[in-house]
Amino acid sequence: MSEAYITRIAKFLPNESVSNEEMEEYLGYINGKPSKSKAIVLRNNGIKNRYYALRKDGTPTHTNAQMAALAIKDLFKANPAEIGEMDLLSCATSSPDQLMPSHASMVHGNLPDAASIEVVSPSGVCCAGMHAFKYAYMAIKLGEKQKAVSCASERLSTVLRADQFEDEVQQLAKLEKNPYLAFEKDFLRWMLSDGAGAFLLEPAPNQEGISLKIDWIEGCSYANEIEACMYMGAQKLDDGSLKSYKDYSAEQIQEQSIFSIKQDVKLLGEKIVKLGFAKFKDILAQKGMTMDEVSYFLPHLSSYFFESKIEEFFKENDMCVPKEKWYTNLVTKGNVGAASIYMMLEEVFNSGALKKGEKIMLAVPESSRFSYMFCLLTVC
Repeated sequence: MSEAYITRIAKFLPNESVSNEEMEEYLGYINGKPSKSKAIVLRNNGIKNRYYALRKDGTPTHTNAQMAALAIKDLFKANPAEIGEMDLLSCATSSPDQLMPSHASMVHGNLPDAASIEVVSPSGVCCAGMHAFKYAYMAIKLGEKQKAVSCASERLSTVLRADQFEDEVQQLAKLEKNPYLAFEKDFLRWMLSDGAGAFLLEPAPNQEGISLKIDWIEGCSYANEIEACMYMGAQKLDDGSLKSYKDYSAEQIQEQSIFSIKQDVKLLGEKIVKLGFAKFKDILAQKGMTMDEVSYFLPHLSSYFFESKIEEFFKENDMCVPKEKWYTNLVTKGNVGAASIYMMLEEVFNSGALKKGEKIMLAVPESSRFSYMFCLLTVC
């Protein structure tokens, strides 16, 4: 089999960064009042800036597919004509612009200089970006493709705006006592961000500069054991099952904000670190390696609240990773879902700090129904 290398990484961030103080100028005020949960959530998640593909009046500035296409174009900025040599486009998102056509098809449609090529659209949430990456990795390993691009992008800001919740707020029976949406719906508004990232994968490393050899990519799901934790386009019933938006009337969808993103916060806290990082420990044992061999540890965090939880798990399991090896950009970019790991790796890759032989570990937990992806890279 061929080897597979990441040879270039690019990102696209829409507009200017948005500070904590400005957030409600973009997302609006539910029931006309500042959020009571905002300060609590921001204190715990540690995010100070994020990006939105919209203006303060709610007007969108970019579609999801446009942002993905702009990140991909940036891979080829030194030679724009080279985009015609791309032979695979693997694009992931949890927030496509439409249900049909597929997200990757729409991204391809925004790349008129590309050739007629294979496109694939892994669905999911945070792990979807890693699934897109693994598809491209396997295509290169098999020798089927020579210039594969994987991409992940998110545009969730429009569904976080207050006007998406106003009708439900007006329906609350005890509006005077509870004028805001339940915490399970409101808290994600202060965590999510827009943007896109892209990798170029090839069967040989760059002749000049660094590349990242892909040693392995492993993943697992616990959906067979655990009910859904984060969901959208559905309602969670008392028995833990999800009722699809397809089974609600148009009026019910509006009244109950079925298309808002919801999170079972209690389930998240109980399971997200415990499940995935126990599996991570098993994977390392199977690979015959320890975290001592790793130079950079890049965990995708939805909130800095979970940083200490991962650290505690590592200490309890003799997997200590010194904090100087950790890297995350959550504080400056926010949680960009499937694209977060791309943006973190882009900053490390283009920092000028990497040295040949160093190893980089990627860890991506996904709370939607508890899926996890892990990847080891070697600088070469």
